[in-house]
Amino acid sequence: MSTLVIVESPTKARTIRNFLPSDYRVEASMGHVRDLPSSADEIPEAVKGEKWAQLGVNVEADFEPLYVIPKEKKKVVKQLQDALKEATELVLATDEDREGESISWHLKQILKPKVPIKRMVFHEITQDAIRKALKNCRDIDEQLVHAQETRRILDRLVGYTLSPLLWKKIAWGLSAGRVQSVSVRLLVHRERQRRAFHQATYWDLKAFLEQQKSPFDAKLVSLAGTKVATGSDFDETTGQIIVGRNVVVLNEAEALALRERLLDKTWTVTNLEERPVTRKPAPPFTTSTLQQESNRKLHLSARDTMRIAQSLYEQGYITYMRTDSVHLSEQAIAAARNCVEQKYGSQYLSPQPRKYTTKSKGAQEAHEAIRPAGSTFRTPQETGLSGLEFKLYDLIWKRTVATQMADSRQTLITIDLQVEDAGFRSTGKRIDFAGYLRAYVEGSDDPDAAIEDQEVILPPLKVGDHPNCKELEAVKHETQPPARYTEASLVKTLESEGIGRPSTYASIISTIIDRGYAQMNGNALVPTFTAFAVTSLLEKHFPDLVDTSFTSQMEQTLDDIATGEAQWLPYLRQFYQGDKGLETQVKERENQIDPSEARTVELENLAVKVRIGKFGPYIEAENGDDVVTASIPKDLTPADLDPDQVETILRQKTEGPEKLGIDPETGEPIFILIGTYGPYVQIGEVSEENKKPKRASLPKGVNQEDVTLEMALGLLALPRKLGVHPETGAKIQAGLGRFGPYVVHDQGKEGKDFRSLKATDNVLTIDLQRALELLAEPKKTRGGARSKTKTPLRELGNHPNDDEPVNIYEGPYGSYIKHGKTNAAIPEGETVESLTLEKALEVLAAKKSTKSTSKSKKSTTSSSTSKKTTAATKTSEKTTTAKKTTKTTASKKKTS
Repeated sequence: MSTLVIVESPTKARTIRNFLPSDYRVEASMGHVRDLPSSADEIPEAVKGEKWAQLGVNVEADFEPLYVIPKEKKKVVKQLQDALKEATELVLATDEDREGESISWHLKQILKPKVPIKRMVFHEITQDAIRKALKNCRDIDEQLVHAQETRRILDRLVGYTLSPLLWKKIAWGLSAGRVQSVSVRLLVHRERQRRAFHQATYWDLKAFLEQQKSPFDAKLVSLAGTKVATGSDFDETTGQIIVGRNVVVLNEAEALALRERLLDKTWTVTNLEERPVTRKPAPPFTTSTLQQESNRKLHLSARDTMRIAQSLYEQGYITYMRTDSVHLSEQAIAAARNCVEQKYGSQYLSPQPRKYTTKSKGAQEAHEAIRPAGSTFRTPQETGLSGLEFKLYDLIWKRTVATQMADSRQTLITIDLQVEDAGFRSTGKRIDFAGYLRAYVEGSDDPDAAIEDQEVILPPLKVGDHPNCKELEAVKHETQPPARYTEASLVKTLESEGIGRPSTYASIISTIIDRGYAQMNGNALVPTFTAFAVTSLLEKHFPDLVDTSFTSQMEQTLDDIATGEAQWLPYLRQFYQGDKGLETQVKERENQIDPSEARTVELENLAVKVRIGKFGPYIEAENGDDVVTASIPKDLTPADLDPDQVETILRQKTEGPEKLGIDPETGEPIFILIGTYGPYVQIGEVSEENKKPKRASLPKGVNQEDVTLEMALGLLALPRKLGVHPETGAKIQAGLGRFGPYVVHDQGKEGKDFRSLKATDNVLTIDLQRALELLAEPKKTRGGARSKTKTPLRELGNHPNDDEPVNIYEGPYGSYIKHGKTNAAIPEGETVESLTLEKALEVLAAKKSTKSTSKSKKSTTSSSTSKKTTAATKTSEKTTTAKKTTKTTASKKKTS
């Protein structure tokens, strides 16, 4: 008999197993084992006839949730039930947050254990933390469970009540959400600001000066005692100077004339000011600040950041990654200070330990900030991590260590200069003591380089000096519209407004993109026409639900429920069934919403209507007595749709595609058209004989009006052969693919080696020599994906059968053994460091045996086997006179 410990994931189970006594059995629940029904198939027959069944919440019986075990979780539940039969004690060791508390509660409800139950919580997976947690178990926190359950019910009420309304009034498949819809509105509001923006142009002068052969520059700040205008002096909506601002606005002619007048005149230093400042290190990471920094520094999405952080936590490298607390334990502070002394020296240590407190009321101070796990911090190099896991751990390590470092001491320098009636200013910064900047500069991946970039050193000057002006330049400036939200800035805004929980931001942003409410343009989130239409409907008919203050108040109430300061049932009744409740509002306004109006997107400066149709957005315009409609290309967003674009789309619809010329080889016409995915060139027309004429998309950055016949012919001729590789004799081609222009070294059976072209390369003119240079560069991974050629964590030796290497690698599901094309998980009780070659050979042999058995079973399986199977096995046989080899690959399904 043993103690059964249940955690969420297999990786966490493997790690925690190393720190528990031998009579403890650890199993994984694979996340939630029970939830509200996600589809009609999951609704029990007994309640399918109830009008609330689709909602999954019985609003007529005190909002009782209808919990079901999804089909894919029934096997897991059965395994847990079987394990419990052999246990004398049950320990629920799910994460220490509301979600983890809820999972433990659901497990207790489903398993109905007859043995003693304990709730074990910890925020890091280390030996000390696990042993301490075992000695300090508690009961399940019912208030936390109520708070999570209320949040889940509230989200279901909003989503399942409003989404069907959007299907009826705008388009099928749309969704609304308590936090999602507010987030979309933020994106739309910013895009409206950008569309309403009026650009302004202004000029100033920049002087390049020299004092004792030391160069520096200065900028024009005043003229005849009046301030010279900068971008902040212009009204964004009019492009004019803000009323009440007394500034001088220079145009090009005035700037050039002033330049000519000041040339060869005497420059005099009139004032010099040095102001010492100190800069303190940023607090340690919370969930939201980690997402923001990894987006800025590592260009990771919020979803990828959380996925990698989850893996680091479950492997025991960092503390729990879902937290809004900046608190550091005494143990963590001591570990960080020890790192500072060892790596940077005592002079870089803060005189007193720095302690951080979380200002937000709802923060969970029981949690720590995100930091390296343990009482001593492993340096990034000591972890054995690689790739993005290494980079994210490195970021967390540096940020944590920096919190216990000394302040950075800096001096800000301002020098005022006068030449005739023009005032110039030069600013500099001297870093007198780097302090914490030696380890970590927020927003920069290289602290040393960042320190140099931050310094602006000015020559030694004093009042009355006459520096020499080497050059005077008239500079044109254009005001810029408000920047679009990136994932980092959206997360920052949501947190500052008190909307949602940091742990949910990654899924919210993913949902916005997946549901077609936003597109990623570089690092920016660009709202779509659908986002505009849905936001307009909600603003007009359900303004509270997209109001940041209202949503923030909802969040505060949920926090109050968690602490017992508010009651969950009265709140749900008021929100849903009250006089101004959601159910009441939907019933009242459903008939008031005109679908035609709801599907119309109002955009300034457009004489046509933009509507949302069954197959996406389209333009509707009057053409005499007729109405012309034309689809809007899929990748075109409201930000890009201007009168010229509208004219081009409509002209193609009414007059047909623009003809660039004739293909000299075939005599066929070459057209340029706009399709669902943007502009493209095409040879010939669509006909019965030629149903699929050859087409080629325009490369990124090429405008439709810039396309010539020669360019079109070049694009249609892609891919083009550049020559052969001098070492392999295999052909090298240049082409245009879904990720842009590329060169490829095509070695047939050996595979294809691709490289993307640089911004300065042209796919139509690149030659063999340049292609060889690109192919010689190390291959980069795309979008955080791992390179096919990995560096092993550890080399165990060669296999005795074929002398091929047996190595240990890091994969998305943890560390694994690899020999040839056979991969096997590291067995329980073993680590990367402890595993021997002999043990690895046993594991690989067992894996190959399992594969053979699996292949044999599949060969006898009926062809009517369910299509829903989660592992797809492809078997190919190649027979020779010597032997027959069967290769079987099974796809893994990741459990999150």
